[in-house]
Amino acid sequence: MSPRKGQNAKPDGKMTIAELARRTGMTVRNIRAHQTRGLLPPPEVHGRTGYYNEDHVARIELTREMQAEGLNLEAIRRVLESSEGSSREMVDFARAIRAPFEDETPEIYDADELAGLWGAEEFDPKLLSRVEAMGIVRQLPDGKIEVISPRLQAAGAALVELGVPGDAAVETAEALRNASEKVARTFVELFVREIWEPFDKAGRPEEDWPKVREALDRMRPLASDALLAMFQITMGESTEKASERTLRGGSEPSEKRRRKRSSGSRRSSRRS
Repeated sequence: MSPRKGQNAKPDGKMTIAELARRTGMTVRNIRAHQTRGLLPPPEVHGRTGYYNEDHVARIELTREMQAEGLNLEAIRRVLESSEGSSREMVDFARAIRAPFEDETPEIYDADELAGLWGAEEFDPKLLSRVEAMGIVRQLPDGKIEVISPRLQAAGAALVELGVPGDAAVETAEALRNASEKVARTFVELFVREIWEPFDKAGRPEEDWPKVREALDRMRPLASDALLAMFQITMGESTEKASERTLRGGSEPSEKRRRKRSSGSRRSSRRS
């Protein structure tokens, strides 16, 4: 008995589990294991065959990315579970959140070469560990050092050239790191409170996902611009106050000498 017309027809844009496996480089067994763990939505069934689509491909790719960053499968499942059916948008949004904030290209140095830029024959291991803890550099297995932020490294080396000791430059970087964390939290909390929470309470409407994504993308440069503008204002005020204190301090010895001479003249006049 032949099957009815169209019973085994493959839907447009859909993949069988074997085709999904070839597309993603996974085994059929691992794909089924992902489904069992709740990492992958079930296929769309036509007749007796399950079919997959691009959302399944995107979900597998995101799972791999999260695994590469050290997340275990249970943590990944909880993140993906919150998509509530908006698989593609949730995947894109998750990638946007995890995208590097800046586009600096890391640079790799020999340890001696980098130490020379800091005016030393070799790095103090404790000092290097402090810099690494701030996320500025990373020690590689071959003994070389990857500079995550070349701009920060260049600023630190410039301070050393000006005569600032290396440990003082690192202390300054640590203070900046602490201040920057507070600023970052301010913007993140602003985004969550004013954009994400209203969207979440509304049930995450499908049509509003692009707006949320756009808000996140636009907030990145806005945060940088606002921070730089405010820093310029506060830096100007701080240097002005410091210069006033310095000038007052520099004038005090001369003022004391003037009062001393005046006092001495009055005593001499009274004796006369």
